Amino acid sequence: METKIKIAKLLDSFGVEYIEVTSPMASPQSKLDCEAICQLGLNAKMLTHIRCNMEDAKIAVATGVTGVNVFFGMSPLLCTHSHGKGMAHIEKTAIEVINFLKDNGLEVRFSTEDTFRSNLADILSIYTTVDKIGVDRVGIADTVGVAHPRQVYELVQTVRRHVSCDIEVHFHNDTGCAIANAYAALEAGATHIDTCVLGIGERNGITSLGGLCARMYVADKEYIKNKYSIKMLSDLEKTVAVACNIEIPFNNYITGAYAFTHKAGLHIKAVAANPLTYEILDPSEFGVSRSLHIGHRLTGWHAIRLRANDLNISLSDAHIKQVTQNIKYLADTCLLTTEGVDQILHDYYSHVQENT
Repeated sequence: METKIKIAKLLDSFGVEYIEVTSPMASPQSKLDCEAICQLGLNAKMLTHIRCNMEDAKIAVATGVTGVNVFFGMSPLLCTHSHGKGMAHIEKTAIEVINFLKDNGLEVRFSTEDTFRSNLADILSIYTTVDKIGVDRVGIADTVGVAHPRQVYELVQTVRRHVSCDIEVHFHNDTGCAIANAYAALEAGATHIDTCVLGIGERNGITSLGGLCARMYVADKEYIKNKYSIKMLSDLEKTVAVACNIEIPFNNYITGAYAFTHKAGLHIKAVAANPLTYEILDPSEFGVSRSLHIGHRLTGWHAIRLRANDLNISLSDAHIKQVTQNIKYLADTCLLTTEGVDQILHDYYSHVQENT
Protein backbone atom coordinates (compact mmCIF):
# COMPACT_ATOMS: atom_id res chain seq x y z
CA MET A 1 0.00 0.00 0.00
CA GLU A 2 2.83 2.41 0.81
CA THR A 3 4.19 2.14 -2.73
CA LYS A 4 0.77 2.75 -4.28
CA ILE A 5 0.30 5.82 -2.08
CA LYS A 6 3.74 7.12 -3.09
CA ILE A 7 2.91 6.68 -6.78
CA ALA A 8 -0.49 8.33 -6.34
CA LYS A 9 1.15 11.35 -4.73
CA LEU A 10 3.73 11.58 -7.51
CA LEU A 11 0.99 11.41 -10.16
CA ASP A 12 -0.90 14.14 -8.33
CA SER A 13 2.19 16.35 -8.16
CA PHE A 14 2.82 15.70 -11.85
CA GLY A 15 -0.63 17.15 -12.51
CA VAL A 16 -2.78 14.31 -13.82
CA GLU A 17 -6.47 15.10 -13.65
CA TYR A 18 -7.59 11.57 -12.74
CA ILE A 19 -6.07 8.56 -11.02
CA GLU A 20 -7.76 5.23 -11.63
CA VAL A 21 -7.15 2.82 -8.77
CA THR A 22 -7.56 -0.94 -8.86
CA SER A 23 -11.10 -2.25 -8.75
CA PRO A 24 -12.13 -2.90 -5.14
CA MET A 25 -13.56 -6.18 -6.43
CA ALA A 26 -10.09 -7.46 -7.36
CA SER A 27 -9.08 -8.51 -3.84
CA PRO A 28 -9.53 -7.52 -0.19
CA GLN A 29 -6.21 -5.61 -0.30
CA SER A 30 -7.26 -3.81 -3.48
CA LYS A 31 -10.35 -2.53 -1.66
CA LEU A 32 -8.23 -1.30 1.24
CA ASP A 33 -5.79 0.37 -1.14
CA CYS A 34 -8.64 2.08 -2.96
CA GLU A 35 -10.10 3.42 0.29
CA ALA A 36 -6.72 4.62 1.55
CA ILE A 37 -5.84 6.49 -1.63
CA CYS A 38 -9.27 8.12 -1.69
CA GLN A 39 -8.61 9.50 1.79
CA LEU A 40 -5.36 11.26 0.81
CA GLY A 41 -7.13 14.44 -0.26
CA LEU A 42 -5.27 14.72 -3.55
CA ASN A 43 -6.14 17.24 -6.23
CA ALA A 44 -6.67 14.51 -8.82
CA LYS A 45 -10.07 12.88 -8.96
CA MET A 46 -10.09 9.28 -7.75
CA LEU A 47 -11.70 6.74 -10.06
CA THR A 48 -12.09 3.00 -10.00
CA HIS A 49 -12.83 0.59 -12.81
CA ILE A 50 -15.70 -1.89 -12.45
CA ARG A 51 -17.86 -4.28 -14.40
CA CYS A 52 -21.30 -2.99 -15.27
CA ASN A 53 -23.31 -4.64 -12.51
CA MET A 54 -24.95 -3.47 -9.30
CA GLU A 55 -22.77 -5.55 -6.98
CA ASP A 56 -19.59 -3.88 -8.22
CA ALA A 57 -21.27 -0.47 -8.25
CA LYS A 58 -22.36 -0.67 -4.61
CA ILE A 59 -18.89 -1.66 -3.45
CA ALA A 60 -17.30 1.11 -5.52
CA VAL A 61 -19.58 3.75 -3.97
CA ALA A 62 -18.58 2.60 -0.48
CA THR A 63 -14.85 3.16 -1.12
CA GLY A 64 -15.13 6.93 -1.37
CA VAL A 65 -14.10 7.35 -5.01
CA THR A 66 -15.25 10.46 -6.85
CA GLY A 67 -15.98 8.60 -10.06
CA VAL A 68 -16.45 5.17 -11.58
CA ASN A 69 -15.43 3.80 -14.95
CA VAL A 70 -18.00 1.20 -15.99
CA PHE A 71 -17.51 -1.14 -18.94
CA PHE A 72 -19.39 -3.80 -20.87
CA GLY A 73 -18.02 -5.97 -23.69
CA MET A 74 -19.78 -5.15 -26.95
CA SER A 75 -18.05 -7.08 -29.71
CA PRO A 76 -19.67 -10.28 -31.04
CA LEU A 77 -16.69 -12.21 -29.69
CA LEU A 78 -17.18 -10.92 -26.15
CA CYS A 79 -20.95 -11.25 -26.26
CA THR A 80 -20.56 -14.87 -27.33
CA HIS A 81 -17.50 -16.06 -25.43
CA SER A 82 -17.26 -13.74 -22.39
CA HIS A 83 -20.48 -12.58 -20.75
CA GLY A 84 -23.03 -14.13 -23.12
CA LYS A 85 -25.46 -11.19 -22.94
CA GLY A 86 -27.37 -9.42 -25.70
CA MET A 87 -28.01 -5.73 -26.37
CA ALA A 88 -31.28 -5.61 -24.46
CA HIS A 89 -29.58 -6.85 -21.28
CA ILE A 90 -26.57 -4.55 -21.76
CA GLU A 91 -28.78 -1.48 -22.17
CA LYS A 92 -31.03 -2.32 -19.22
CA THR A 93 -28.08 -3.00 -16.92
CA ALA A 94 -26.18 0.10 -18.03
CA ILE A 95 -29.18 2.33 -17.27
CA GLU A 96 -29.64 0.75 -13.84
CA VAL A 97 -25.97 1.02 -12.85
CA ILE A 98 -25.43 4.53 -14.20
CA ASN A 99 -28.57 5.86 -12.50
CA PHE A 100 -27.45 4.31 -9.20
CA LEU A 101 -23.97 5.84 -9.43
CA LYS A 102 -25.30 9.26 -10.45
CA ASP A 103 -27.83 9.17 -7.61
CA ASN A 104 -24.85 8.71 -5.29
CA GLY A 105 -23.17 11.80 -6.68
CA LEU A 106 -20.41 10.10 -8.64
CA GLU A 107 -18.88 10.96 -11.99
CA VAL A 108 -19.54 8.12 -14.43
CA ARG A 109 -17.96 6.91 -17.64
CA PHE A 110 -19.60 4.11 -19.59
CA SER A 111 -17.27 2.30 -21.96
CA THR A 112 -17.86 -0.31 -24.63
CA GLU A 113 -15.10 -2.89 -24.45
CA ASP A 114 -13.55 -3.94 -27.79
CA THR A 115 -15.26 -1.03 -29.54
CA PHE A 116 -13.44 -1.34 -32.84
CA ARG A 117 -14.63 -4.91 -33.37
CA SER A 118 -18.18 -4.08 -32.34
CA ASN A 119 -21.22 -3.31 -34.48
CA LEU A 120 -21.34 0.45 -35.08
CA ALA A 121 -25.13 0.60 -34.75
CA ASP A 122 -24.91 -1.16 -31.36
CA ILE A 123 -22.30 1.15 -29.89
CA LEU A 124 -24.05 4.29 -31.13
CA SER A 125 -27.30 3.00 -29.69
CA ILE A 126 -25.84 2.39 -26.23
CA TYR A 127 -23.87 5.66 -26.27
CA THR A 128 -26.95 7.75 -27.10
CA THR A 129 -28.96 5.90 -24.45
CA VAL A 130 -26.46 6.56 -21.63
CA ASP A 131 -25.88 10.11 -22.85
CA LYS A 132 -29.59 10.85 -22.44
CA ILE A 133 -29.61 9.70 -18.81
CA GLY A 134 -26.67 11.93 -17.87
CA VAL A 135 -23.47 9.86 -18.12
CA ASP A 136 -20.42 12.14 -17.90
CA ARG A 137 -18.40 10.34 -20.55
CA VAL A 138 -18.69 7.53 -23.03
CA GLY A 139 -15.60 5.42 -23.53
CA ILE A 140 -14.19 4.08 -26.79
CA ALA A 141 -11.82 1.19 -26.11
CA ASP A 142 -9.40 -0.43 -28.53
CA THR A 143 -9.06 -3.41 -26.23
CA VAL A 144 -6.85 -5.52 -28.49
CA GLY A 145 -4.87 -2.78 -30.26
CA VAL A 146 -6.42 -3.41 -33.65
CA ALA A 147 -7.27 0.20 -34.59
CA HIS A 148 -5.21 2.62 -36.67
CA PRO A 149 -5.32 6.44 -36.55
CA ARG A 150 -7.65 6.92 -39.52
CA GLN A 151 -10.20 4.50 -38.00
CA VAL A 152 -9.92 6.25 -34.67
CA TYR A 153 -10.44 9.69 -36.13
CA GLU A 154 -13.51 8.60 -38.06
CA LEU A 155 -15.13 6.75 -35.15
CA VAL A 156 -14.53 9.53 -32.62
CA GLN A 157 -15.99 12.07 -35.04
CA THR A 158 -19.01 9.84 -35.56
CA VAL A 159 -19.57 9.41 -31.83
CA ARG A 160 -19.09 13.15 -31.33
CA ARG A 161 -22.02 13.79 -33.66
CA HIS A 162 -24.27 11.48 -31.62
CA VAL A 163 -23.53 12.46 -28.01
CA SER A 164 -23.21 15.68 -26.04
CA CYS A 165 -21.16 14.23 -23.17
CA ASP A 166 -17.38 13.95 -23.05
CA ILE A 167 -15.56 11.18 -24.91
CA GLU A 168 -12.83 9.08 -23.33
CA VAL A 169 -10.55 6.80 -25.32
CA HIS A 170 -8.44 3.79 -24.35
CA PHE A 171 -5.84 2.33 -26.70
CA HIS A 172 -3.78 -0.82 -26.38
CA ASN A 173 -0.42 -0.99 -28.10
CA ASP A 174 -0.42 -4.48 -29.64
CA THR A 175 0.26 -3.08 -33.11
CA GLY A 176 2.26 -0.03 -32.04
CA CYS A 177 -0.40 2.63 -32.62
CA ALA A 178 -1.44 3.60 -29.08
CA ILE A 179 0.11 7.08 -29.00
CA ALA A 180 -0.76 7.89 -32.62
CA ASN A 181 -4.32 6.72 -32.00
CA ALA A 182 -4.60 8.85 -28.87
CA TYR A 183 -3.46 11.92 -30.75
CA ALA A 184 -5.85 11.21 -33.62
CA ALA A 185 -8.67 10.88 -31.10
CA LEU A 186 -7.86 14.29 -29.62
CA GLU A 187 -7.88 15.84 -33.08
CA ALA A 188 -11.30 14.28 -33.72
CA GLY A 189 -12.87 15.60 -30.51
CA ALA A 190 -12.03 13.21 -27.67
CA THR A 191 -11.70 14.91 -24.30
CA HIS A 192 -10.04 12.26 -22.12
CA ILE A 193 -7.12 9.91 -22.87
CA ASP A 194 -6.34 6.85 -20.75
CA THR A 195 -2.59 6.58 -20.12
CA CYS A 196 -0.29 4.65 -17.83
CA VAL A 197 3.23 5.34 -16.60
CA LEU A 198 5.63 3.56 -18.99
CA GLY A 199 2.55 2.37 -20.92
CA ILE A 200 2.20 -0.57 -18.54
CA GLY A 201 -0.94 -2.65 -19.13
CA GLU A 202 -2.28 -5.93 -20.44
CA ARG A 203 0.02 -7.53 -23.05
CA ASN A 204 1.90 -4.70 -24.80
CA GLY A 205 0.29 -2.08 -22.59
CA ILE A 206 -1.63 1.10 -23.36
CA THR A 207 -0.82 4.70 -24.28
CA SER A 208 2.29 5.80 -22.39
CA LEU A 209 1.96 8.91 -20.23
CA GLY A 210 5.47 10.01 -21.17
CA GLY A 211 4.99 9.17 -24.83
CA LEU A 212 1.77 11.18 -25.03
CA CYS A 213 3.47 14.07 -23.24
CA ALA A 214 6.19 14.00 -25.88
CA ARG A 215 3.63 14.06 -28.70
CA MET A 216 1.67 16.88 -27.03
CA TYR A 217 4.84 18.85 -26.26
CA VAL A 218 5.54 19.01 -30.00
CA ALA A 219 1.95 20.02 -30.72
CA ASP A 220 1.66 22.68 -27.99
CA LYS A 221 4.77 23.07 -25.86
CA GLU A 222 3.53 25.88 -23.60
CA TYR A 223 0.24 24.12 -22.87
CA ILE A 224 2.03 20.96 -21.70
CA LYS A 225 4.65 22.86 -19.70
CA ASN A 226 2.00 24.92 -17.91
CA LYS A 227 -0.38 22.03 -17.29
CA TYR A 228 2.02 19.31 -16.10
CA SER A 229 5.22 19.20 -14.05
CA ILE A 230 7.10 17.47 -16.84
CA LYS A 231 10.43 17.59 -15.02
CA MET A 232 8.96 15.02 -12.62
CA LEU A 233 8.50 12.45 -15.39
CA SER A 234 11.86 10.74 -14.84
CA ASP A 235 11.35 10.28 -11.08
CA LEU A 236 7.80 9.09 -11.65
CA GLU A 237 8.84 6.47 -14.19
CA LYS A 238 11.78 5.28 -12.08
CA THR A 239 9.49 4.84 -9.07
CA VAL A 240 6.98 2.79 -11.07
CA ALA A 241 9.73 0.72 -12.71
CA VAL A 242 11.17 -0.21 -9.31
CA ALA A 243 7.70 -1.02 -7.95
CA CYS A 244 7.01 -3.32 -10.91
CA ASN A 245 10.51 -4.81 -10.92
CA ILE A 246 11.12 -3.85 -14.53
CA GLU A 247 13.73 -1.85 -16.43
CA ILE A 248 12.93 1.38 -18.24
CA PRO A 249 13.46 0.52 -21.94
CA PHE A 250 16.69 1.96 -23.39
CA ASN A 251 14.67 3.68 -26.13
CA ASN A 252 11.80 4.86 -23.94
CA TYR A 253 10.26 8.20 -24.81
CA ILE A 254 12.15 11.03 -23.05
CA THR A 255 13.57 9.02 -20.14
CA GLY A 256 15.23 6.10 -21.91
CA ALA A 257 19.00 5.89 -21.51
CA TYR A 258 19.45 6.65 -25.23
CA ALA A 259 16.53 9.03 -25.78
CA PHE A 260 18.89 11.98 -26.21
CA THR A 261 22.08 10.16 -27.21
CA HIS A 262 23.90 11.14 -30.38
CA LYS A 263 26.63 9.04 -32.00
CA ALA A 264 27.10 9.85 -35.68
CA GLY A 265 29.78 12.46 -36.27
CA LEU A 266 27.51 14.53 -38.50
CA HIS A 267 24.82 14.56 -35.84
CA ILE A 268 27.18 15.52 -33.03
CA LYS A 269 28.62 18.42 -35.03
CA ALA A 270 25.14 19.76 -35.78
CA VAL A 271 23.76 19.22 -32.26
CA ALA A 272 26.74 21.05 -30.78
CA ALA A 273 25.90 24.02 -33.00
CA ASN A 274 22.14 23.86 -32.49
CA PRO A 275 20.34 20.94 -30.75
CA LEU A 276 17.19 21.56 -32.82
CA THR A 277 18.99 20.06 -35.81
CA TYR A 278 18.44 16.54 -34.41
CA GLU A 279 16.14 17.01 -31.40
CA ILE A 280 12.47 17.95 -31.41
CA LEU A 281 12.28 17.77 -27.61
CA ASP A 282 14.40 19.81 -25.20
CA PRO A 283 15.78 17.32 -22.64
CA SER A 284 16.40 20.05 -20.05
CA GLU A 285 12.68 20.82 -19.88
CA PHE A 286 12.05 17.20 -18.88
CA GLY A 287 14.82 17.13 -16.30
CA VAL A 288 17.12 14.85 -18.32
CA SER A 289 20.29 15.49 -20.32
CA ARG A 290 21.69 14.67 -23.71
CA SER A 291 24.74 12.51 -24.27
CA LEU A 292 27.30 12.62 -27.07
CA HIS A 293 28.95 9.24 -27.65
CA ILE A 294 32.29 9.49 -29.41
CA GLY A 295 34.07 6.19 -28.78
CA HIS A 296 32.84 4.23 -31.81
CA ARG A 297 33.34 3.76 -35.54
CA LEU A 298 30.68 6.33 -36.47
CA THR A 299 32.44 9.16 -34.69
CA GLY A 300 33.68 12.16 -36.66
CA TRP A 301 36.58 14.51 -36.23
CA HIS A 302 34.28 17.39 -35.25
CA ALA A 303 33.02 15.31 -32.33
CA ILE A 304 36.59 14.51 -31.30
CA ARG A 305 37.49 18.20 -31.61
CA LEU A 306 34.67 19.08 -29.22
CA ARG A 307 35.90 16.52 -26.70
CA ALA A 308 39.47 17.74 -26.99
CA ASN A 309 38.28 21.29 -26.32
CA ASP A 310 36.42 20.07 -23.23
CA LEU A 311 39.71 18.58 -22.02
CA ASN A 312 41.64 21.78 -22.85
CA ILE A 313 43.71 19.84 -25.38
CA SER A 314 44.84 22.00 -28.29
CA LEU A 315 45.51 20.09 -31.50
CA SER A 316 45.55 21.12 -35.15
CA ASP A 317 42.83 19.92 -37.49
CA ALA A 318 45.32 17.53 -39.06
CA HIS A 319 46.16 16.03 -35.68
CA ILE A 320 42.48 15.78 -34.69
CA LYS A 321 41.72 13.95 -37.93
CA GLN A 322 44.60 11.56 -37.31
CA VAL A 323 43.59 10.75 -33.74
CA THR A 324 40.02 10.31 -34.94
CA GLN A 325 41.20 7.59 -37.31
CA ASN A 326 43.05 5.96 -34.42
CA ILE A 327 39.85 5.96 -32.36
CA LYS A 328 37.83 4.50 -35.23
CA TYR A 329 40.41 1.74 -35.68
CA LEU A 330 40.32 0.81 -32.01
CA ALA A 331 36.52 0.98 -31.91
CA ASP A 332 36.40 -1.72 -34.60
CA THR A 333 38.23 -4.09 -32.29
CA CYS A 334 37.08 -3.20 -28.76
CA LEU A 335 34.58 -1.24 -26.70
CA LEU A 336 35.73 2.31 -26.08
CA THR A 337 34.35 4.36 -23.19
CA THR A 338 34.51 8.13 -22.98
CA GLU A 339 37.30 7.69 -20.45
CA GLY A 340 39.14 5.54 -22.98
CA VAL A 341 38.80 8.23 -25.65
CA ASP A 342 40.04 10.83 -23.17
CA GLN A 343 43.11 8.73 -22.47
CA ILE A 344 43.81 8.37 -26.21
CA LEU A 345 43.57 12.14 -26.62
CA HIS A 346 45.89 12.80 -23.68
CA ASP A 347 48.41 10.25 -24.94
CA TYR A 348 48.26 11.63 -28.48
CA TYR A 349 48.68 15.19 -27.22
CA SER A 350 51.72 14.16 -25.17
CA HIS A 351 53.19 12.47 -28.22
CA VAL A 352 52.68 15.61 -30.33
CA GLN A 353 54.25 17.79 -27.63
CA GLU A 354 57.28 15.53 -27.38
CA ASN A 355 57.85 15.71 -31.12
CA THR A 356 57.55 19.45 -31.60
